[in-house]
Amino acid sequence: MKRTVVRYKAKPERIEENQRLIEGVFQELHAKAPEGVRYLALRLADGTFVHFAAVTQDGAIAGLEAFRSFRSGINERCAELPTAGEATIVGNYRMLGDHAKIAEAG
Repeated sequence: MKRTVVRYKAKPERIEENQRLIEGVFQELHAKAPEGVRYLALRLADGTFVHFAAVTQDGAIAGLEAFRSFRSGINERCAELPTAGEATIVGNYRMLGDHAKIAEAG
């Protein structure tokens, strides 16, 4: 399972728009319920967004229409551009569900 963390800061006047676009991604995820996808997005008080994705197949999120809409114009919405990197789960207490425990062991 590939785990990725992406962090960026939206421009103050674009924070709400960015959040709406992310909410659209989650609506599509709930509607399509793709297997092997775990995804979390956080909005911090200063306009920073942090996304955490754990997927078993590449492109499972990127292939969503709502995600393509979210990605379109991301650079113009950001005060600090997205940085992405692979992540390793060091600990998990009821945050990521039982699947994360299995993934940590494997």
